[in-house]
Amino acid sequence: MGDSSSASYIHMVQHLIEKCLLFHMTKEECMEALSKHANIKPVITSTVWKELEKENRDFFEAYARNRGERMSESETTQKIQEMLSESSATSLSRRSSIGSQDENDQDEHD
Repeated sequence: MGDSSSASYIHMVQHLIEKCLLFHMTKEECMEALSKHANIKPVITSTVWKELEKENRDFFEAYARNRGERMSESETTQKIQEMLSESSATSLSRRSSIGSQDENDQDEHD
């Protein structure tokens, strides 16, 4: 690769990393995504990411704090599933207690 083609390749990787940042990805998630979808070796992504961190220290510190405050997508999905299963379990127990109360009411009237 010549100097200009190397520079344009690095610029493309930088652009893709910026897209990963818009999706609040970690460095590892970005490395995996670029490897899978853009056929970019993880070591390349990692190297460019590290250089971006050096050049934009304040941004990446704020980014890390912001990411720490957010739940990851999998954590969010897990929380939603837990809430749904708790909700359906509560609904089922209410229905079953209402059903048994109806039977008790009927027994009292008989």
